[in-house]
Amino acid sequence: MNENPNGGAPVAESRPPLTAALTGAELQRWYWTLEELTALARAMGVARSGGKTVLTARLVAALDGLPLPAAPARRRPAAAQLAGPVDGDTVIPPGQRCSQVLRTYFVEAIGPGFHFDAFMRDFIARSAGRSLADAVAHWHATRPDAARPREIAEQFEFNRFTVAWHRRNPAGTRAQAREAWFAHRALPRTPAGG
Repeated sequence: MNENPNGGAPVAESRPPLTAALTGAELQRWYWTLEELTALARAMGVARSGGKTVLTARLVAALDGLPLPAAPARRRPAAAQLAGPVDGDTVIPPGQRCSQVLRTYFVEAIGPGFHFDAFMRDFIARSAGRSLADAVAHWHATRPDAARPREIAEQFEFNRFTVAWHRRNPAGTRAQAREAWFAHRALPRTPAGG
């Protein structure tokens, strides 16, 4: 809120238009969707690759006339992926993704409660040369850790907000949480360390 120059009640700030006229600091004060940031990058001729955090850093530098951060490394060509049928002896190839073929196998081997969580995504990404039976064993071994609450990464701001909101409002509805989210994202952010 800003002071009212006429001496009345404080005036609520409103989010400015997302244009190249903003400063980097002003861009960072407000919540913007990836779609909005991508549109600004396109309009400014700034590379649009990378996630929201990387794109925001690139836009902040461009708006402030600073050198742009290094572009992310280009992805290697897609590696060959497993095709069905697979079994416990199937070896995970380098570059294997968490595919529908793997999901089908794991649901059959583990049960309908299977889902690709951080533990399984990491195992698949880092376990070239190991078997799908090893992956099933990894799933079962990581269930105690998977049941513990984890901090949601910063780039997933909507998810972080809704989890915190539901913690504070256990009887709240999904519609109420979304309404609170829209009100929250319309407010300026508190400066880091402020």
